[in-house]
Amino acid sequence: MKKLLLSLFVVAITFTTTAQKKPKASPYSKIIQTVGFTDVTVEFSRPGMKGRAIFGDLVPYGKVWRTGANENTKITFSKDVTVGGKKLKAGTYALYTIPNKESWDVIFYSDATNWGNPKKWDESKVALKVSAQVQEMPVKIETFTITFDDLKNTSAALGLLWENVYVGVQFDVE
Repeated sequence: MKKLLLSLFVVAITFTTTAQKKPKASPYSKIIQTVGFTDVTVEFSRPGMKGRAIFGDLVPYGKVWRTGANENTKITFSKDVTVGGKKLKAGTYALYTIPNKESWDVIFYSDATNWGNPKKWDESKVALKVSAQVQEMPVKIETFTITFDDLKNTSAALGLLWENVYVGVQFDVE
């Protein structure tokens, strides 16, 4: 009996350690960029279009979006930065947006521990909110993407791309 139980245990352990996990529908991504002397890290999940209309449909206009999939997108600045002429302290923020057809509001939210949107939006946790213009892309971007663009010694643009939309938010470092 002991041999049978031991054999079953070994088979169970072998099966669970060799079973492959299914790839996530919205895979996790992490990008790190140094701008001047400031390290900027973005952690996010990357949903795909999968034949769907995105902005104004899957992601409604005028409503807070977690800017990605799964848990909220996080952005970390190792030093203070300036976004839209406003100071933003070093630290980790949840990145939320309110997409609209012509422009987006980009929100740096001080509570980065939510899964998706906060259950109760707390305006006092909005560390910074800026508006950015929508630029139409000539090609479709299948998978939600965040980039660092226009990289210079003292600034860069945080680029948000999906469907046929690009939104760039410039930030400056000391």
